[in-house]
Formats: sequence, structure tokens, C-alpha cells
Amino acid sequence: MYRTIVLAHIACGVVALATYWMAGLSKKGSPLHKGAGKVYLVSMVGIVLSSIVLAGFAFSLQKYVMATFLSYLVVITTTAMGIGWLAIRRKRDQTAFRGMGYRATGVANVVSGAAVFAFGIQQGDALLMGFSWVGIIIGSQMLWRAWKPLDETKWWLREHIGGMLGCGLATHIAFLGIGLRRVTETLGLQMDLGLLAWFGPIAVSVAAGIWLDRKYLAKPAPRAATPVSA
Repeated sequence: MYRTIVLAHIACGVVALATYWMAGLSKKGSPLHKGAGKVYLVSMVGIVLSSIVLAGFAFSLQKYVMATFLSYLVVITTTAMGIGWLAIRRKRDQTAFRGMGYRATGVANVVSGAAVFAFGIQQGDALLMGFSWVGIIIGSQMLWRAWKPLDETKWWLREHIGGMLGCGLATHIAFLGIGLRRVTETLGLQMDLGLLAWFGPIAVSVAAGIWLDRKYLAKPAPRAATPVSA
């Protein structure tokens, strides 16, 4: 059973990586972008469900660091998926988008991030302590925007892009930090990216967010007034 779940998890991960970049590099709003995005979300659901089971196995084997990492990854990944999907579904109603479910999810991210930080201190694990801030920052931002919604026409696009970047962040951290290492070990190779596997995707995600913001969300510069001829 464990082997089957691991294989399913890997298969979903391969599909998720492929369709993430397919959607990201295609024209926004095109049939390819939408189709790849739907397949990506379905594969991410498979990853989340299998991760829950794998976290349970890890807890039963007393591998608490791995179990905590997987459980926390489920929280922040599900959050990013929900934001990215609901932003499109409720693009005409920001109040409905930021309802009680949105606020509760924000609280869950802050609480889980704080718990991971405390556990990281207890275990002396700098990676857990650093990664814990992802959930704390995401949750805090959600609670802030629930209290003070975005005052812009394309608020939904900002949320969608942020959610998808969050999904990509979780996907690539899991692949570089766990998946790639296991693949290389199977091939008899040694490859440990260390901190780069965790914080490299964060840096790329931040840079991509800035670029996408300027390309799709930046306000156009005001036109100079045309002088009226006499």
C-alpha cells in the first residue's frame, strides 16, 4: 500500500511539474493555459491526498520531522490552490471570496506556521524554522486583506497569480528537497542541494511575482493632456 501511494504521489508530481510550466509559459487566458491549469490542479489534489497518507505513515514510524514537513506542506499548498481557483470563480464578488472560509484558512496558516517554527526550534532544524515563515506570511496577508480588501479592478488576477506562484513554490520545494534526491539516489548518484532546494524556489517565486505584477497588474501611466489649440 505504501509503495502504491508513493508511486501515485510521484506520478502526480511529474504531471504537476509539466503542466505548471505549460500553463505558466502559455498565453494567459488561452485554451492551452486554461486546459493545462485544470490538469495541474487535478494533479495537485492527488499530491495533497497522497501527502496526507504519507504524513500519517511518517508519524506512525516516528519520523516526526518528515511528518511535520508533509503536513505543513499540505496546509500551505491547499491554501494556494484554493486561492488560485476561487479567485477565478468569484472574480465578480470579492466579499464572497473573502468569506469565513478564507479567514479561517488565514488563521490556520499562521497557527501552523508558528507551530512548525516552535517545532523547528525544539529539533534544532533551521530549515523548518525558515520555511515556517511562508505560512505565517501567507496567513497574515490573508487576514489583512480580509480586513482591508484590495481596492483595484483586477484584484482577482492578483490573487490568482499569487495562488499559482504559491502552488509552484510548494511543488518545486518538494521536488528539489525530496523527490530529486530520491531519484538521484536510485540512480546511484549523490546530489544534495541543501538550502538551495528550499530557498531557491522562494527567490524565483518572488522574482516571478514582481515580473508578473509589472506585466499584468501595473497601472498604465497617465497620458499627458493634449494642449487645446487656439
